[in-house]
Formats: sequence, structure tokens, C-alpha cells
Amino acid sequence: MPLTVGFDLDMTLIDPRPGMVRAFEVLAGETGIPLDGEAFAAHLGPPLESVFAGYGLDQPTIDALVARFREIYPEVVVPVTVALPGAAEALAAVRAAGGNTVVVTGKYALNAARHLGALGWEVDHLVGGLWSSGKGAALRQHGASVYVGDHVGDVRGAQAAGAVSVGVTTGPCTAEELAGAGADVVLADLTAFPDWLAGHLAGAGEDDLAAEAG
Repeated sequence: MPLTVGFDLDMTLIDPRPGMVRAFEVLAGETGIPLDGEAFAAHLGPPLESVFAGYGLDQPTIDALVARFREIYPEVVVPVTVALPGAAEALAAVRAAGGNTVVVTGKYALNAARHLGALGWEVDHLVGGLWSSGKGAALRQHGASVYVGDHVGDVRGAQAAGAVSVGVTTGPCTAEELAGAGADVVLADLTAFPDWLAGHLAGAGEDDLAAEAG
């Protein structure tokens, strides 16, 4: 099976925090609900619905906030989002190794695609709306043997897929938290990923040769 590497999006490949703060400010101004954009941006990962539910809001209000957030997202968040260090190079390293890339994210898929387009990134597959171990099914479907993410939820997603979990500390979780959740390797950021991938693939090749010799 060809190499397939999965990546989370927010705080793994991209930094959308300034736009996220602004989006919550817009929603708070429109609704009068005291939404804390700074807190939201500092803990990106969990689904938006659960974030709004944490304010004790009823389901119709949550649904309305989610819909409005998604509506303003292309104008408020996408234009001010930047690539994280090493992100483009990490995607390119997978390509250079003859592999495929799949982005599996909790983000609404249409807005995730807008981010990829704005940055000029092409991936083989994009799956949105999945969180934590729920990412496992999509990773298995696309044959991902490695999954890279910044959150302990991403570690659980990799584990659910039987994939190697690569954690990066560019998001809300520390190296200790990622390792404690079971990450197989923890990197400071994606600038270290191409070298790690090369070593990982070399090790896998050696294992195949050993198995053949045995």
C-alpha cells in the first residue's frame, strides 16, 4: 500500500487564531452573548458545537451560532490565517516520498477547503467535521499510516486508526500531554517533520528487509 500521511489542520498546518478571535467578537456583538474569543482561540480542537454548549446555551441558539460562524468565516478568518512553520514543506516531503496526503479535521469541510485553496496547497483528500477518535474511520478509509496533530484528540484519532501518532507542540497541548496520551513521537513543529519522515521510512524499509530475510 502506498504511503499516506494524515494531517490535522488548525494549529498543525495553519494558525487561524486572530480570525477566530474576531469571529467570536462579531458573534458576541450581534447576539449580546459574552463569547470569549481569546479562550476559544487558545484551545482550538474540540467541535464548535461543544464550545457553544459550554456557555449553557439551548440547542436552537447553538445551531444559529454555528451557522452564522460558518457564514462569516470566509471573510473574517480565512484572509488572516497563516501557514505554520514547516507546513508546506511537510506536505511536500510526503509528495517527494511518493505518498498521498489527507487532511482530517474537526473544521467544517468547506471552510477547511477554503484555507487550503488560499494557501495554494493541494492534498489528495480532505475530511471535515471529525474529532478525536472519530477521526480514526476516515484515516483508515484512506489508508493513513501516520497522522500528525497538535492535540491529544489527534493522538486518539491516530490510535483509533492504528497509525503512527506524530504530535506537534504548536497547539494547546504540551509535549508532556501529547506523550502522555500516547503519541509515538513529539516534534516542536513541522520543520522537523521531513527529517523524521525520512528516518521513519528508512526504518520501515529495514523492517521489510528483515522480515524477508527471516
